[in-house]
Amino acid sequence: MNTANPVRTHARVLTASLVGTAVEFYDFYIFGTAAALVIGPLFFPSESKAAQSLLALMTFGIAFFARPVGAVAFGHFGDRIGRKSTLVVSLLLMGVSTFLVAFLPSYAVAGWIAPALLCLLRFGQGFGLGGEWGGASLLAVENAPKGWEARFGIAAPLGAPLGFLFANGLFLVLGLTLSEADFLSWGWRVPFLASALLVILGLWIRLRIGETPAFREAMEAAPPPRVPLGRLLADHPGAVIAGTVGVIACFALFYLATTFALSFATKTLGFPRETVLAIQLGADVVFAVGILVSGWWADKTSPRTVMAVGAGLTVLVGLGFGSGLGSGSLPLLFLTLSSALFVMGLCYGPIGAWLPTLYAVPVRYTGISLAFNMGGIVGGALAPLGAEWLSIHGGVAWTGLVLSAAGVVTLAGVLLAPRGE
Repeated sequence: MNTANPVRTHARVLTASLVGTAVEFYDFYIFGTAAALVIGPLFFPSESKAAQSLLALMTFGIAFFARPVGAVAFGHFGDRIGRKSTLVVSLLLMGVSTFLVAFLPSYAVAGWIAPALLCLLRFGQGFGLGGEWGGASLLAVENAPKGWEARFGIAAPLGAPLGFLFANGLFLVLGLTLSEADFLSWGWRVPFLASALLVILGLWIRLRIGETPAFREAMEAAPPPRVPLGRLLADHPGAVIAGTVGVIACFALFYLATTFALSFATKTLGFPRETVLAIQLGADVVFAVGILVSGWWADKTSPRTVMAVGAGLTVLVGLGFGSGLGSGSLPLLFLTLSSALFVMGLCYGPIGAWLPTLYAVPVRYTGISLAFNMGGIVGGALAPLGAEWLSIHGGVAWTGLVLSAAGVVTLAGVLLAPRGE
């Protein structure tokens, strides 16, 4: 009888899953932090401060619209040739796109070419990321022993607080050691350069793993579909919609509690950047705890149950989010962000185990990637823009309504999703 701990037995696969999404969230968060702090003044200097913030967030949002395109492209090959090879290419593409941001000229140097190149690289980053999360989740879940699906499935979500920790910590160190002039001149570029180290580590690990048992068995049973997207939409249309709305809350929680909160707290409330970054680092630990709790809880009950609870709590968090953010109190700011990110852990942690149950193995990579990234457009790109617009026109207290709405939509998606494979 084999008594080996499954986590130790599959340590390399779980690490490969975690590292890729750590790179993903590191890349996204350093761009989000740069958007909150420097993108507006450096790339849109002729606009008002409010317009700079909106344009910076729009630039940030470009990648979310690129992600579904990448999801279809990488999902096609992930379902036809395998999870491993596709994940290597997606990681390489998003890493190169992020790395090149470090070398972009500002508007003062290159005029309109500067924001155009920024948008192009942001699209490339999103395109590569479109195939990352779904494949990384499948790498873990399709290797999981029976009854361990959710605990294995949190390997990819745990990459989020890890990437957030690296990105936020590096920005904090730079803020404490550089003058404001040096940070605006060149310091903000350092995290983009440093991304290369994480990408190299991720590639090294992924090249040393094999294909998942579920994919091998599916290929032995029948040839792969010629067009996985067509088969997906024909066989699982309801699951695609349910999966898409089922992930909206986790994106909205993350980007309102990180990018939007950082921008508002520093620019509107006037808190020092380093103070807010330190508060967010503390909240990031709470985020990781939420994910760990969700994995254990989902294996004891079901991923659907935990996600439904998380969605309901998102509605409640939204009711107090705007007031807590605008209170001017640092302890209350920490409590607000920690609550939001803990609840995000409950919404986000079980997704890796929940989404695969909605789709058959031959179209699973495409299904997971498309649903996750379509939901990201609403929760990750439109939600921060909506919160910014509400804070300008109605006051920050109204911004939490975005979270409450996201929670209601996600709850409906989770409860109405078909019971699949």
